[in-house]
Amino acid sequence: GPHSFTGEDCAELHVHGGPTVLGAVLRALGRLPGLRPAEPGEFTRRAFRRGKLDLTAAEGLGDLIRAETEAQRRQALRQMEGELGQLYQRWSQTLTQVRPRGARGFGGGFGVAPADPRARQALAHLEAYIDFSEEDNVEEEVLSRGEDGKGVPGSSPWPASQPRGSSPFLSPPFVPAVDGTVQALAQEIAAHLQDGRRGELLRGGVHAVIAGPANVGKSSLLNLLCQRPAAIVSPVAGTTRDVVEVALNIGGYPLVLSDTAGLRDATDPVEQEGVSRARDRLKHADLVLAVLDASVAPAEPAGLGAALGSLLPPTAPPCILVLNKADLLRGDGGALRDACAHGDPLPPATLLSCKTGEGLDRLLELLARQLARLCGDPLAGSPSLTQSRHSLHLGDCVAALARYSRERRWDLALAAERLRLARRHLGRITGHVGAEDVLDIIFRDFCIGK
Repeated sequence: GPHSFTGEDCAELHVHGGPTVLGAVLRALGRLPGLRPAEPGEFTRRAFRRGKLDLTAAEGLGDLIRAETEAQRRQALRQMEGELGQLYQRWSQTLTQVRPRGARGFGGGFGVAPADPRARQALAHLEAYIDFSEEDNVEEEVLSRGEDGKGVPGSSPWPASQPRGSSPFLSPPFVPAVDGTVQALAQEIAAHLQDGRRGELLRGGVHAVIAGPANVGKSSLLNLLCQRPAAIVSPVAGTTRDVVEVALNIGGYPLVLSDTAGLRDATDPVEQEGVSRARDRLKHADLVLAVLDASVAPAEPAGLGAALGSLLPPTAPPCILVLNKADLLRGDGGALRDACAHGDPLPPATLLSCKTGEGLDRLLELLARQLARLCGDPLAGSPSLTQSRHSLHLGDCVAALARYSRERRWDLALAAERLRLARRHLGRITGHVGAEDVLDIIFRDFCIGK
């Protein structure tokens, strides 16, 4: 009934899990009239249509099913339970001026704190000015109210010589309240957008590229991290031609690690293509593991920085410097160890021997730290953006609010349309879109058709 996942009457069959038993039960059910196998995602789609969850919660459920790390599971569960949808619904309510009706998250209802009552009333009155102020059915004492709900009975906010909503020098007395609400909302959404793609990185995995000169042990590093021979290793320089990609779980965070061709001036056409692909991956990477040969690397920080700069593009992403082949160093490599601990201008750095495994724990520690910084804590603060479509609609929403602020001084009707457009973009994220939200407020606050 209403408490089921879809909000419909349902029955659950608990049977033994053997494939033969399950197959027999499914064949028996298939012979009953009116029964058919569910399509992929059909139960979630039915739950959405019956208001049991919004689109963001449905997306969170899909992410939970596909989660491969603990951090992904936590973020998906938080979204599935309705936190991201609540945030967007609250912003939408600031523009629609209604309390939530029947919207529920997975596993229970989510009550969103309504917008400031004065702001809700002001926005509703602005809609009424545009839609109904030319009709005789709207009471003048209602239209003359300011943001405090007070006004002079029988007085009109518009001089008789000016058409309502058309003068750039006149504005209803409640418009300043609308301006403040719109400005605060635009700032809040803009701050939400500037999250460094944390949610998207956690959902899809941080794309890291192993880059460096030829024959410094990049493929050996890939094999060491994934604990299997994923890439061919050879003492011949230029063995790696194509990109080799593996998915890893580092400290609960997802990492998509790519081994690339050695960066050098190649003469072989196939290797040239591999180098080109390596440089292209570097441009789009979220994280770089820059590998140098410790046995020939400069021992001073300035020299290491110069060697690193020759590998990375000008606008390089975050980087970890890996000085491989530490087993070939004479003595304990004290000078290089001091350089690794030097800090600025060098990125986090460590000595490593892919042959012996020495330094692997330190590298994993640096990787986990960088991944935590890029992805953030999925349980801390406000929920993160997880889908590119969310970013697209929120960007369009902010643009519409900015145009409201510019245009409302000249054309109140056009400015109000920008608010409607901003509301539509928010509604498209959650799946709640419709003009009835605004009409409910207008009919409640104004005596239409009296």
